[in-house]
Amino acid sequence: MTQVYSPRHIREISRTGKQLFEKIDPQLRAQHHGKFITIDADSGDYFLGDTMMEADKKARAKYPGKVFYVGRIGYPAAIKWSVSHLSNCSRSGITGRM
Repeated sequence: MTQVYSPRHIREISRTGKQLFEKIDPQLRAQHHGKFITIDADSGDYFLGDTMMEADKKARAKYPGKVFYVGRIGYPAAIKWSVSHLSNCSRSGITGRM
């Protein structure tokens, strides 16, 4: 069963996950640079993959229904949005509002 997370809990997962990532990242760079990492903020367990989906699938196999922190080894962020991405979204009618 999927757990429901409050915005406050999600912020806490993000904060804790980022702290864990900043600690783990330097140790993994030599062997795993460019791989995606999914971190369970509660346990500190992490899962690596060549894609974000691969890392997420490994994490969900052990912790189904949880929310994870996702990063990319050797990079400041897991994904990068560019102006062209944003203009493509606006042309297709996608907005950041719900």
